[in-house]
Amino acid sequence: MLEVGAWPRSWSEVVAFCSAVDGVFPILGIHPHDAGEADASELERLRELAPVAIGETGLDYYRDYAPHHAQRQLFQAQLAIAEELGKAVVIHCRAAEVDVARALTDFEGTVVLHCFSSPPLLEPALDRGYYVSFAGNVSYPNADELRAAARAVTSDRILAETDSPYLSPQPRRGRPNEPANVVHTVAALADARGEDRDELGARIDDNATRAFSLG
Repeated sequence: MLEVGAWPRSWSEVVAFCSAVDGVFPILGIHPHDAGEADASELERLRELAPVAIGETGLDYYRDYAPHHAQRQLFQAQLAIAEELGKAVVIHCRAAEVDVARALTDFEGTVVLHCFSSPPLLEPALDRGYYVSFAGNVSYPNADELRAAARAVTSDRILAETDSPYLSPQPRRGRPNEPANVVHTVAALADARGEDRDELGARIDDNATRAFSLG
């Protein structure tokens, strides 16, 4: 299990939780929403904490909670830390596909597209061998485009997640999401791909182990 702390104020709590619970690992980063308030000391602290991956990081032009130039600067800084430490990056992208793809062009490390909902990023993801992670919204009745993307992703690059407490899968829709609900997302992915659910679940586990260097 991977616990994400996407805001510096949550890092200590996330690290403490992961240290106390066997089999839970931290992913730490600074969300693009906080780009206007991030400072160098937080980036240095992120480097020192050395989580299993850096994220969520990326760009969000949909909410516009931070200036675009500040988001791009922070994104590049976190990519540099990930490359320096040899860590994967977990990418948040909303309405910023062109700039996200451009920023990742020269990144040499492992890329995980979190909560995939950006079809324009599918082609570069396939070309560059990114991991593509699907959340509960892939199970929604109107999510045909996401299911088509799930079918296109190669078996060694597909991942599943919850994005808790958001995006509860269809059988739990309307209620806060939780880690246990990932089984419904895996079921939706397996059905879309015409695969056995247990086999796909095991493959996703193997993919995550490799992507985050947990083995």
